[in-house]
Amino acid sequence: MRVIVDIGHPAHVHFFKNTIWNLEKKGHQVMVVSRDKDVVIELLDAYKIPHTVLSKVKQGKIHLFEELFIRDSKLYNIARQFNPDLIMGILSPTVAHVAWALGKKSIIFNDTEHAKIAQKLTYPFCDIICTPTSFKKDSGKKQIKYSGYHELAYLHPAYFSPNPEVLQELGVEVGEPFIILRFISWGAHHDVGQHGIDNKLALIKELEKFGKVFISSEGKLAEEFDRYRIRVPSEKIHDLLYYATLCVGEGATMAVESAILGTPSIYVSSLAGTMGNFSELEEKYGLLFNYSDSEAALTKAVELLKDPELKKTWGLKRATLLRDKINVTEFMVELIESLPGKKSGVSVSAVSDESYV
Repeated sequence: MRVIVDIGHPAHVHFFKNTIWNLEKKGHQVMVVSRDKDVVIELLDAYKIPHTVLSKVKQGKIHLFEELFIRDSKLYNIARQFNPDLIMGILSPTVAHVAWALGKKSIIFNDTEHAKIAQKLTYPFCDIICTPTSFKKDSGKKQIKYSGYHELAYLHPAYFSPNPEVLQELGVEVGEPFIILRFISWGAHHDVGQHGIDNKLALIKELEKFGKVFISSEGKLAEEFDRYRIRVPSEKIHDLLYYATLCVGEGATMAVESAILGTPSIYVSSLAGTMGNFSELEEKYGLLFNYSDSEAALTKAVELLKDPELKKTWGLKRATLLRDKINVTEFMVELIESLPGKKSGVSVSAVSDESYV
């Protein structure tokens, strides 16, 4: 098979990397197209994944539509030459548009219920919509549900083993408490008009009473926060999350990553409660807490940090989650390889309960 993968966000690199490598090992040809956003290019280069940059992100809603036109145009020309059997991405209108225009198959992965504009621009043109079983919206006949999360495509034990050596780069000892904060730029189409942590400095000062504080930031940090910036290669962030005592942040992806890795996670956003994976991680597994109020989030953080058995307890919760969930990369590869012979536009029936739900 010939497959094009669209990478538009740092989390997409992690989500697709194992699938890309597995497909290539099986003899399939994979082309990757990318978007210059945050550390996307840095990650792809670190993993030695060849890619073609379609666009560079700009701030402002109007630029999102300008960029969409550029990406559609460039990918159309690339796909005409590459002649793929399949184009796939995470809620990528460009993937759906180009595949539809060229009569190719497309798979869209999505775990963000509130990304309504992107869904309206994408769903009518794609063949398959893959969502976690926790996804709160019915996406119709094109939808395939699987018992997992995007983050399990790269944090499942089959693919991830934590490396404690990264702690030396931060000057942290094994077992020493430390907290990771995640700030985002709120520039994504589904983040416009939303907000997160109100008083970042007050939060830092309170958390510092319990351990060292490190910040991962999507955008440029204010000078007063720069000394807290995590200064390790981006591909090592999951090792840090695994060993962290607590993660507090505005970023949805890192919040889920932390929870899946067995690190208590507090998600602070006006979007709290809108996404099914977050609700499930809180209500069913108790691994993550959702707050729209910063003060309430800080109170919960302090409560957790006072618990000497915190990491042990979360390790047990993580084990329960892993018993319930599938190897998402394995699901992706099997789904992709099942497509040859199926006509574009034809819905693919849900995979067997035994395998994926």
